[in-house]
Amino acid sequence: MRRKGSLLRELPILVVVALVVSLLIKTFLVQFFYIPSGSMENTLQIKDRVAVNKVPFLSRNIARGDVVVFRDPAGWLPEITDYSTNKYVAKVKTGLVAVGVLPNPAKQYLVKRVIGVGGDHIVCCDKAGLLTVNGTAITEPYIFAGNKPSDMDFDVTVPKGKIWVMGDHRGASADSRYHQEDINKGFVPLSRVTGRVVAVIWPFKHITFVPQINVLK
Repeated sequence: MRRKGSLLRELPILVVVALVVSLLIKTFLVQFFYIPSGSMENTLQIKDRVAVNKVPFLSRNIARGDVVVFRDPAGWLPEITDYSTNKYVAKVKTGLVAVGVLPNPAKQYLVKRVIGVGGDHIVCCDKAGLLTVNGTAITEPYIFAGNKPSDMDFDVTVPKGKIWVMGDHRGASADSRYHQEDINKGFVPLSRVTGRVVAVIWPFKHITFVPQINVLK
């Protein structure tokens, strides 16, 4: 039978091991994110928590139709200064950031769907009102009901090492289309991509896998 004193001596070690395991999982395997806006409705809802695959041989193989999380590439989001004015709350939240429970406010993230990868020529829109990729109209069953593929015309060719992204709720998504004047011309460097969204894990009623969809048959 284990003595109480022995358990108390082991507790700090167990806590340290748990933190190390959490950091390893966050760094190399899976990270969790909160959805703050409706730009990906109805695929992802406001306040959903999603799991993002970070395994290198999977998450680096970004394909058209993938839903990806990426770090703000060029000031797409307004700057967040701090979590809280209460120093004790701030310390707790800093600890939660360190273990991956909360996102780092200094590293803002977005979630969008990949429409084009390096070398793709994307045009909006053809005579039927559809996006075309490399001259072929694409099917987009995930677009928010009542939205057009895009209300903004564009004609872009994706550079190597970058992707073109758009939200599923096209009428409520300030995506690549709206940032063509930035340093990346609206494209997102692959180096900024954290990984692919694989599942909604909360709330319970929204739990589901997020499938990969090949938009170019």
